[in-house]
Parts: sequence; structure tokens; C-alpha cells
Amino acid sequence: MDEDAYKQHNDKDVYKKYSIDTTDYEVGQDNVQKWGFDVHNPVFGISAGLILLFLGSLLFVDPSVAKDTLNAVKNSIIDQFDGLFMWSANFFVLFTFAIMLSPLGKIRIGGKDSVADHSRGSWLAMLFAAGMGIGLLFWGVAEPTAYYTDWFGTPLNVPPMTPEAKSLALGATIFHWGIHGWAIYAIVALSLAFFAYNKGLPLSMRSVFYPIFGDRAWGWLGHIIDIMAVLATLFGLATSLGLGAQQATSGINYVFGTDGGFGMQLVVIVFVTLIAIISVVRGIDGGVKLLSNINMVFAFLLLIFVTIVCFNTAIKSVPETLMAYIENIIPLSNPHGREDETWMHGWTVFYWAWWISWSPFVGMFIARVSKGRTVREFLFAVVFIPTLVTIVWMGIFGGIALDQVINKVGALGTNGLTDISLTLFQVYDQLPYGHIISVVSIVLILVFFITSSDSGSLVIDSITAGGKIDAPIPQRIFWASIEGAIAAMMLWIGGTDALQALQSGVVTTALPFNFILLLMCFSLVRGLRTELHLYTK
Repeated sequence: MDEDAYKQHNDKDVYKKYSIDTTDYEVGQDNVQKWGFDVHNPVFGISAGLILLFLGSLLFVDPSVAKDTLNAVKNSIIDQFDGLFMWSANFFVLFTFAIMLSPLGKIRIGGKDSVADHSRGSWLAMLFAAGMGIGLLFWGVAEPTAYYTDWFGTPLNVPPMTPEAKSLALGATIFHWGIHGWAIYAIVALSLAFFAYNKGLPLSMRSVFYPIFGDRAWGWLGHIIDIMAVLATLFGLATSLGLGAQQATSGINYVFGTDGGFGMQLVVIVFVTLIAIISVVRGIDGGVKLLSNINMVFAFLLLIFVTIVCFNTAIKSVPETLMAYIENIIPLSNPHGREDETWMHGWTVFYWAWWISWSPFVGMFIARVSKGRTVREFLFAVVFIPTLVTIVWMGIFGGIALDQVINKVGALGTNGLTDISLTLFQVYDQLPYGHIISVVSIVLILVFFITSSDSGSLVIDSITAGGKIDAPIPQRIFWASIEGAIAAMMLWIGGTDALQALQSGVVTTALPFNFILLLMCFSLVRGLRTELHLYTK
């Protein structure tokens, strides 16, 4: 959609309308439609051009040099803006709480009479699988172990390998995967959903800023915001897919005794990309929702099995993890006067930057599947439900891993943390039917990557089509394929160095996005207040 088309929408005064679904009129009427694509020229063309320019430059730049350069930029941002990231994350938590508890929480996404498109179980499964599912498997055992053994510093400078270190290792892990991160996702998701489903604006990042910038949101200011969202989403997903292919290959080699290298990593990428393409072609109901539901069932069964076979550890670890999180959330949230500044920069500030850089992708996907929920229900579900699941999952798996380290059981207990991608499987080796649950976990890992890939592709489709919710099938296939191609090319050109360079680049985008999110909070309140009178009669 070009600027004139956006102005035409503005002439209709869609911002002031109540309960207009974007499917009720042709959002992309002036978009370029060719070869089965529905292209919003500035966003699609510039995004695709920058991606091609980036990939072409990799052929002439040493990946290790690119990694060092981008790492230096990333570390400089983290060092200089640590307070900004930390206090912003705290503000986002308080902001979501305030909206949830205020009268604004009664407003329904899509209008007063809107009904949900998906069951509550499917809705939670989709937002969870897209947002962090894969992190549970790898970091649920590796992160507490890293903190406990002083692999890269310890939280709050607690002495490692002590009872205090164990408790804080579990609490700090949940701190990084709990309400702070999900509050970031929730703000973006609620803003996008409200302005799309309640105000009839295109489902695009620019629409959120209409109350502040007016017509300028449909011009180059909006183009830049959407282009940044596309690049952060695509490069973030490609990085995760490439690193995930390496991790999955390591797991396959470990479990099955194979010796696959780049060839097997490429097979993993191709497999994930092909299934993701099938999923995006089938759409939300036939693809993403189906895979998310299947994955949640298998993850739940895995959790039950591990809980049963390690019942004594599990029953103690979950309450310990919850209490450690509650006791340490305030000290861990305060960036000033910290003796563990190196640990805070390397873990907490990096995590907040990564959550922020991923917020356009995850937030927009959550927005797409959340119509019909009240603001209060939405915020409670998005912020607290994943946090509770994380406490249970990481409490159990992290507790088992720490028990093995403390009692010097197995490879993890004997050698400590040597390879993050193998930590989960080393823990399984000491459990009954360890080989079987390792195979199940590899399948879960692959499906989690697929759900992230297909949901991310649907998000990019929407942005590059000018905010259309249902982009043409060829366009969906294009972006899903591009994502896999970038991951494969990065591995081929520079392996881990190239992927980590890309990861550093993605995290660097968190600085401007941090300011965008702060502005988004102000815009969201202005928008919500225009509908409050409908719920106070």
C-alpha cells in the first residue's frame, strides 16, 4: 500500500471507527500485485534489497572479522545503555500490570461483541510455541548449570557451587524467561491487535503510532519502522534456525552415534523450511495451530514422564525455583551498584535486548491470534501463563541438572558444562529410557523451530503486504524460503562465526526498538482511552 492508499484510509476516518475488521475492506487495494505477490513497494523492495546486499557482502568479508566488529558494536551498546535496557524492562512490567488492573482492562480486542477465533488452549499453545518453546529445552538445563558452576560469572556475585548459588541459579533463570520478557511481547502484541481489530488500521507496526504521528505514519516514517521490523524478524529467525540446526545436529550425532557436519545441518534446515512452507500455505488453523497443539501435547507428556522418574527432585525444585524468583526479582532488576556487572551485561542486558529485538515478530503473531480477548485476559495470559509454565519446566529440568552436578553424576556431573547443545542429552543419559526421551526431544526441537519459522513468515508476509492479514500463498512461500536460504548460506560461508555476527546485528537493533516500545506505551494508552466510554455505560 503506498502513501496515497494510506491517506485514503485516513480519509475514511478509520481510526475513529469502532470495531472494523481489516478483512472487511481491501487493505492492499493499491499494492503492486504481480507473479502472485501482493507487495507494498517501499517495505518489500527495500527489505529484500537490504537482505540481498547483506548476503552479497558476506562473500567479500571474513565472517570472523564481521563477528568481531558487530560484537564490538553490540557490547558497546550493552555497556553504555545497560541502565536504559534494565529500567525499560522494569517499566514494561509495571505498565502491563497497570493496564491490566485499570478500567482499560475491560476493553475487548475486536470490539465489545467480538468473539475469540481460537480456543483458549490452542491460543496459549500458539503464543507459547512461537515465543520461547525452544528455549525451554536447551536453556532449562544449561542456564542454571552455567550460573551454579560460574561458567560465565554468577548472579549477584554469589559464591559458586554453594546452596545459595543453587537457589539463585534457578531464580535468575526464571528472571530471564519470566514476566519481564513476556511483558515486552505483550505490549507490542496488544498495541498491534488493538489498532488492527478495534480501529481498522492495517496490521503493521506503523499503525500503532497513528495517534502520535497521524498521516506521517503512512509515509517514510512508517516505512522505516516496518522495514526495521522485517529485518529484525527475518535475521533473528534465520540466526535461530542456523544455530538450531547446529544444536539439533549435535543432538542427533550424540544420540545416534553419527558424525554429521554441515551436510546434516543443511538437511535439518531444508526439512524445517519445507514443513514450515507447508504450514504457512495451510494458514493459521491448518498449519501453525495444528503444529503448536501437537508440540504442546508432546512437551506436556515429556514433562510428566521426567517428573515421575525424578519425583523427589521435581517436587522440591519447583517451590524452590518459585521462591528464589520472588526473593531475587528486585535485586536482579536493579542495575545500580552491582558487583556482578559482567554477569549482568553478559546475561540480563543481552536477554532484554534479544527479547526487544524479537518483539515485532512475536508480538505481531500473538496479535494475529488474539482477537476476541479482553485486554485484562490478554495481558494475564501473555505475561503470567508462560511464566508459570517456565517455572515448572525449568524448575524440574534445572533442578535435575543441578542435582547431577552436585552429586557428580554422569558426564554433566563429572565434566561440568562443556557443550550447551549436549547438556540436555547428557542429563537424559542418567534417566530411565533416556534414549527414547532424547529422540522425543529432538523431534520437539525440530517442531518448535518449525512453529517459529512459519509464524515468523506469516508476520513478514503481513508487513510487506502493507498490513494485510492474509498475504498470497506465493508470498508466504517466498519469505519462508528466504529465511531457510539465509540460515544455510550463513552456515556455508562462515559457520558459527557468521551466525553469531548476524545475532549481534539483530541485538543491536534493540536500541532503537527500545525507544519505539516506550513510545508505543504512550500511543496505546491514547488509543485505549478512546473506547473506554463504551464499557462504562
